[in-house]
Amino acid sequence: MTSDPPARRRQRGPRPIPVPSAAGDDAEYGDILAVLGQQLGEKVAHATDPSGRRRLKGVHFEYAADPKAVHDMAGGAGYSLASNWFTQLLAQLAVANSITKSQLCVFLFVAGGQVPGTGITQYTQQEITDGLNKVAAQKGGKMITRSTVNRAVQALCGYNWVEKAGNGRIQINVRLWFHGNSTAQHEVLAEIADKHEHDPSVFPYAVGPEGAHQEELDLDFGAEDSFRGRKRTG
Repeated sequence: MTSDPPARRRQRGPRPIPVPSAAGDDAEYGDILAVLGQQLGEKVAHATDPSGRRRLKGVHFEYAADPKAVHDMAGGAGYSLASNWFTQLLAQLAVANSITKSQLCVFLFVAGGQVPGTGITQYTQQEITDGLNKVAAQKGGKMITRSTVNRAVQALCGYNWVEKAGNGRIQINVRLWFHGNSTAQHEVLAEIADKHEHDPSVFPYAVGPEGAHQEELDLDFGAEDSFRGRKRTG
């Protein structure tokens, strides 16, 4: 009988660095550490130190900003995106007394109450009225009436800022104000375009820096006589 072959001698050298088992973002860090460990091992193997060992003094990592960070906004309703051009136009209209207080308040209230990703507000006119009167009722101040809200909605439809969507719903012009990401906005725009047979002269594209209303920067959108006739002191 022949004897068993002698065991092979283990060659000296750096031990392979195991790759950490991780999931998600941790897996990426595991891969980086594995590569770094292998590189460090190769440097140790080729070092001139007769002991074959060198002490690692430290490794410096720099982390980029977390792309998942979210905005910190007041209240629990989230936030919407608004056209800067339109935001400035609202201010211009208010200073010029060319939009009524009720129209401005109704638009801001419904724009801030959009169902995310739809551009739709599901308030009835009575709910808009009650919502606008919330603080006034607490303070015992003058409150807006439902008939005034109805006239304001009609005027806003004439400006192409909103559009009635049936069943008591109101469609916001999502080129002016939108609660949602760009993908959702383009989907809503496509639906609106289909509804209006892709006519660029109607809602929502009739409003904008090159739109019809830009020519009306004398800003006469039909302000109420009582509001326009008030003597300005400032």
